[in-house]
Amino acid sequence: MTAPQPGSMQKLIEVVARLRDPEGGCPWDLEQTHASLVPYVLEEAHEVADAIRHGKDDDLRDELGDLLLQVVLHAQIAREEDRFDLEHIAAAITQKLIRRHPHVFADAIAEDSAAVNANWERIKAEERAKALEGSSSPLSDQLRDKVRGMPALAGAMTISKKAAKAGFEWDDMAGVWEKVHEELDELKEAVASGDRAHAQDELGDLLFTLVNVARWCEIAPEEGLAGTNRRFLDRFSRVEAALEGKLQGRSISELEGLWQQAKAEIRAAQSSSDGRLRR
Repeated sequence: MTAPQPGSMQKLIEVVARLRDPEGGCPWDLEQTHASLVPYVLEEAHEVADAIRHGKDDDLRDELGDLLLQVVLHAQIAREEDRFDLEHIAAAITQKLIRRHPHVFADAIAEDSAAVNANWERIKAEERAKALEGSSSPLSDQLRDKVRGMPALAGAMTISKKAAKAGFEWDDMAGVWEKVHEELDELKEAVASGDRAHAQDELGDLLFTLVNVARWCEIAPEEGLAGTNRRFLDRFSRVEAALEGKLQGRSISELEGLWQQAKAEIRAAQSSSDGRLRR
């Protein structure tokens, strides 16, 4: 690993400040706000996760850099409004880490990771309880605060788990499936009505219920969807290659035939690979 030049972090801060300089800066960067950057923060976080899944150091380094840029951009925007800067961000997370690791920075004892997690959750709970003093709906307020920065699927799983733990739960899996079918029927009706806003709400209800299915079955919806995306692209690339990239004007039966062929080829390749590994 080649060491970077000293002062790289400070150089990044200076570059971002220059991009945001009203005199001679970048018009796009100058237009950005905390709100406008939300899609980019989410996109970069997902790309970091994808790089981790693929295990390539160069990709992970680059994607972490893109995510770091988002942090520095937000810090610069806040600094311009004299609210906080990167030093405040670093100080706040440093204080939190020290506060939540008393087994390292104080005299608490934690002999394994389970004890560490227990201490972390206890301290978090104490902090939240203090922040929620006087609230008439403490669990809802706590969850609202917890999921506000999460991707929607992860947030839905968190809400589902906490609500179920509090007693807001079906008696059995049959009740969950019944709810899935109910929400699917409501989505069909909403789509047929032509009301896009209503259809979007109903789609959200169906997705939330499917997250509950995932919770009952102890499977990860985010990982499941990410896997489906990868499989789709693997198969789609084979369909494109078979048609030399010319999909327009093809019949659905032809496309479906090539799709099934791609699935079979990938499945055969995987079976062959698994067989070699077992040998």
